[in-house]
Amino acid sequence: MPSSARPSPFAPFRHRDFRTLWTATLISNFGALVQSVGAAWMMTQLTDSATLIALVQASNTLPIMIFALISGALADIFDRKTLLLAAQAFMAAVSVLLAVLTWQGWMTPLLLLSLTFLIGVGQAIYNPPWQASMQDLVPRADLPAAVSLNSVGFNLMRSVGPAAGGIITAAFGAAAAFAVNAVSYIPLLGALLRWHPQTPPRTTSPEPFVAAVGAGLRYVALSPNLMRVLLRGALFGFSAIVVMALLPLVAKEQPQGGSLLFGLLLGCFGLGAIGGALLNPRLRERLDNENVVRLAFAGFATAALVLAWTESVWAHAAAMLPAGASWVLALSLFNVTVQLSTPRWVVARALALYQTAVFGGMALGSWVWGAVASTHGVDMAMALAAIPLILGAVLGQWLRIPEFGTVDLDPVNRFREPALRLDLRGRSGPIMVMIDYEIDQKDVPEFLRLMALRRNIRRRDGARNWALLRDLENPERWTESYHIATWDEYVRHNLRRTKADFQTYEDLHRLHRGEHPPAVHRMIERHAVSQSDDLPLLGKLELP
Repeated sequence: MPSSARPSPFAPFRHRDFRTLWTATLISNFGALVQSVGAAWMMTQLTDSATLIALVQASNTLPIMIFALISGALADIFDRKTLLLAAQAFMAAVSVLLAVLTWQGWMTPLLLLSLTFLIGVGQAIYNPPWQASMQDLVPRADLPAAVSLNSVGFNLMRSVGPAAGGIITAAFGAAAAFAVNAVSYIPLLGALLRWHPQTPPRTTSPEPFVAAVGAGLRYVALSPNLMRVLLRGALFGFSAIVVMALLPLVAKEQPQGGSLLFGLLLGCFGLGAIGGALLNPRLRERLDNENVVRLAFAGFATAALVLAWTESVWAHAAAMLPAGASWVLALSLFNVTVQLSTPRWVVARALALYQTAVFGGMALGSWVWGAVASTHGVDMAMALAAIPLILGAVLGQWLRIPEFGTVDLDPVNRFREPALRLDLRGRSGPIMVMIDYEIDQKDVPEFLRLMALRRNIRRRDGARNWALLRDLENPERWTESYHIATWDEYVRHNLRRTKADFQTYEDLHRLHRGEHPPAVHRMIERHAVSQSDDLPLLGKLELP
């Protein structure tokens, strides 16, 4: 259970860079929401297909599933500010093109989906470095509040942006909504250009891109806490997206329905989300993370059932309030859990994989619920989507969300690169490492338990072919061995060690009974021996 002494939810505003970028992001979010209303409503004018209308939402979320990991790897390798600027400039250019083509009357359903997909690509490139930059903007203690304030900012705009988008679209057409979005990128581009983050000096060469992607996948796959968040997040995204995907049809089915009603319903969703973000600290005082997530799943299921079983506009507006609150409670908690369960060297990749899971679920859900609505109606799609939401709450019995701050993931910074007598390059390898321990028989069960933890840590941080060996002639002697692809990778492997991991290292050293610390052997493999190398050996052989 969280401590009763919690930091102020507005503490991140003490930091100037956070204030500036948060304000600029507020304007950009307004434009994006105006654009999304314009695109969703325009598709209802271009076609009566529920599937195509739902795919407008999928075209925004599918790119995040496809490109987020690429962006996360780049964000952990290269300068995040450069990535953020490039993504914003790309989205601004596509938004201008979208506005011009619509203004000229050249828009088609396929072209609209393609251009909204490209904006989604830009967002997919932008999200991981932006989320990972939170720890460059605020101290670790303020991180949950910073993520919540980002949610508040987005949903503050969601409470007014969709309504404004509905008014703009009704009064001036979708082209004007797209133009507003294009202009909204300017303040954020300016704020990013003025931001000068403090980045620690690089001690190794940049990690190769393919290896970086593999390292991110491996780290998350070997981290049970992260896998639980990804699975629950994907299920939430798959189910909850039904409301966002089919809301244009809910509004259109009303006798006085139109783009304005659609915007007003989205505004109610935004108001509920703001309420959820502001209630989040109080809820976490009373509930642990798992129960907050269960509440969010159950709240959204209730909202979907109200939308399915009632025809009243007022009931629909009321249902959007808990839907918005549940959306923020679940997704902001998932986001913070990933950030606080991942060390800095891989945090952007972990966030990217989290976003891939959630937005992949949303993209699949948009298609599935759109298809259900096409054949069985919107009400049936809403009702069926409540089933996996209820299932998601029940799954907490087995896939429990961890609490914040249970492990210290700051780097231990105890590694010093050894002096080598061979002239190695960074890409030289493979490197084989062997570590010898002397262990009393009575300590063997505890040693094996610690080695099981050590194996997972080693593999998660890049080791391959890990093995534990016992000397047949000296049973008290044990040897840990593993391979690393290159010397640079070996250095990176050791620099990744966190303070939480170091506890296992210290416990193993306490079990070691030798006169000296465990001996470490670092060797480079040689896969071929030339004939000239063999000749001296042959000369020493005695023929029978």
